[in-house]
Amino acid sequence: MDVAKFKPAIVYTIYIASTPERVWQALTSAEFSRKYFSGFAIEADLRLGGAFIARAPDGSVHIDGKVIECDPPKKLTVTWNVNWPELVEKLGPTLVTYEIEEAGETVKLTMLQSHDRPLSDDILSGGRQGWPAILSSLKSLLETGNAMTIPMKPPARMLAALKAMGIKTPM
Repeated sequence: MDVAKFKPAIVYTIYIASTPERVWQALTSAEFSRKYFSGFAIEADLRLGGAFIARAPDGSVHIDGKVIECDPPKKLTVTWNVNWPELVEKLGPTLVTYEIEEAGETVKLTMLQSHDRPLSDDILSGGRQGWPAILSSLKSLLETGNAMTIPMKPPARMLAALKAMGIKTPM
């Protein structure tokens, strides 16, 4: 995989009253992620080529990927492939990068979702809906000890665009 071909399609930056080490732990541990990521558990083998998995609350693999770059507690890049038949084949792989920087007494967390080809706004609407909720809940958990519960509906525009491309989804 030529990482240089990937261009960010979605970028979010937030500031969190925490430490880089705590943010790193929250992003890479099942214990933390279950709390802010709607019950999804991140399992990461934090070495180059290591497995990166997000398990749904029922234990099934929802995201399957590999660690591409790992520099604790500063940067993590992983392939982020949703476990839906034909999705990666037709849309290509996704890279998700977390950049963690100290910013005074806070942490600047930047999340980038990158692709090796242009994708329509309809396809990207799923990430544009989901990432703000995930990152807001992560921030709340680290700052207050309580994750946010943000009610979300399936991303209708994204699902319609996938259906029009002939990609079957479980929703």
